[in-house]
Amino acid sequence: MKNKIFNYDFLVVGAGLIGTLTALRLSQSKYKVLIIDKKSEPLKDNRTLAVNANSKDFLDQLGLWRKLKSAPEPINKIKISDNTHSSPLVFENEDEPMGNVILNHELLSLAKAALIKKKILFYNVDLPLSNILNTKTIQINNKKYSFKHSILCLGKNFTDKAFINKHVFTHDHKSYVGFFKHSIQHYQTAYEIFTPNGPLAILPAPNKTKKVSTFIYSSNKENSYQNIKALIKKYFHSSHGELIFDKASYQFEILPHLSKPKSYDFFLVGDALRSIHPVAGQGWNLGIKDIQQLMILLSSYDLENPNLLKKYYDQRSIESFSYLTFTNLLNALYENQNPITNFLTNLGFKSLKSSKYLRSIFIKQAMGRLNLI
Repeated sequence: MKNKIFNYDFLVVGAGLIGTLTALRLSQSKYKVLIIDKKSEPLKDNRTLAVNANSKDFLDQLGLWRKLKSAPEPINKIKISDNTHSSPLVFENEDEPMGNVILNHELLSLAKAALIKKKILFYNVDLPLSNILNTKTIQINNKKYSFKHSILCLGKNFTDKAFINKHVFTHDHKSYVGFFKHSIQHYQTAYEIFTPNGPLAILPAPNKTKKVSTFIYSSNKENSYQNIKALIKKYFHSSHGELIFDKASYQFEILPHLSKPKSYDFFLVGDALRSIHPVAGQGWNLGIKDIQQLMILLSSYDLENPNLLKKYYDQRSIESFSYLTFTNLLNALYENQNPITNFLTNLGFKSLKSSKYLRSIFIKQAMGRLNLI
């Protein structure tokens, strides 16, 4: 028993939200999976997640959706506007919510608990990535494990040039995220306003009163919390009433990128593969699509098939590049106001307002039901 090697199909590296969901989905199929993280258990993340209809179905399939402690807040209506139009674009879907807003830490806790129960999640495993990928073995608690494939879920900050080529699309953009209470109910409506300095999104947050929302403001300029609060009051005082903000907000760098491995030796999933501008609200949901696409391919390819990895990257690169191009172009159009960009944005608004078909395409995209591959 001393030299026994325990054989597994997959090793997932990175126990964030996408990593834990990847491991859980694989483990619920026929695959033997381990998941490791070099850190201790993650700190509580109080941010929200905008979960589109496709991702909600995925979480339901895993058995996690119904276990969420806070009831998900549906998004039944989306209003989009800019500084040049008096009336917003309004999108509604009668059949089901276009999305739901949930608390990040609640979902991560559920996924983590499921993996701990299966005894396949290990923290504080700090091994050189080169050793893991080259030997396809790891040692944990005096036990040696081998695996056929590794899946890297290391987030947007994974930049190891020894293993990936990373193309960064834009720099110097930041996102500011926080919560505020309001005296008028949100009526399960999400808003996006293209301000002169960047898009501002307001989402209904999980709360029984229906009087709590979260904001995401993205800009290429430095912003104080006071300025952001003033901006939100300017645009939303009439719709939300009196606004009371949390004491602090979160701030993080926006780094739209697309990565590709230098050789097809491992899978990149989630933000390790691609990160997009938050203007479309689809970044995390694309990580779910990565997992779904991997499962589809595994139903057609054996683990030993050399085409498995190549097919995965061929397919995920198409959708990733499409979203990166669209979100960067959309943001650039509003950041660089001139007669030409004004004409293009006006044309887009008018086309969406007048075309029921285009609005239906937008709704499918928002719900994650528009397949680009």
